[in-house]
Amino acid sequence: MCIGVPMQVRSLPVAGAAVCAPAPGDSGTRTVDTLLLDRPAGPGDWLLVHGSVAIRALASEEAQQIADALRAASAAAAGQPFEHLLADLIDREPQLPPHLRQAGDSEVGHG
Repeated sequence: MCIGVPMQVRSLPVAGAAVCAPAPGDSGTRTVDTLLLDRPAGPGDWLLVHGSVAIRALASEEAQQIADALRAASAAAAGQPFEHLLADLIDREPQLPPHLRQAGDSEVGHG
């Protein structure tokens, strides 16, 4: 399984690379390739990192949600409580992403 993880830029040692740290609660730093990003990254920016490549920039809120979801999956697999990590999903109906809502609406009644 391939998973992208949120990491925060700490420094930019050379063009096209960033030293990043994971979300709070995780440890270590990693140098990642930033050449796929649509704009230059800067210290403090959050990135979605797959392997050693940054695949897109993240808002800090989205980075936190992804980190919490990954922690929830680990906790659930270990038989530990995880619901507190998914507070944004509790007591609401699942929602399609905006780009899929329109497609789903057009299929209603076509069966």
